[in-house]
Amino acid sequence: MQIDFFFITNLGLFIIGALGTFLNRRNFLIMLLCIEIMLLSVNLNFLTASAALDDITGQLFALWVITAAAAETAIGLALCVLYNRLRATLDVEFMNLLKG
Repeated sequence: MQIDFFFITNLGLFIIGALGTFLNRRNFLIMLLCIEIMLLSVNLNFLTASAALDDITGQLFALWVITAAAAETAIGLALCVLYNRLRATLDVEFMNLLKG
């Protein structure tokens, strides 16, 4: 297989995640999932380039992105649970009510 196929697939995944983040501004969980899809496509780009160049640097960057994504997901889900307890909804439109 050619490497262009992998890069085009990763670009498609990133575009799907970006469109999902910007077009769906109502549900917080869907926005988190779309951000995770974008991070997945970045990881796949790192791994594809690492395999193509026969270098381990891309794999190390992918490991770092996975760690950052896990931390982002943990904090995002904690905020989601707290907001759901406070307002009993996950609509992003009402999150500006949390400002002091």
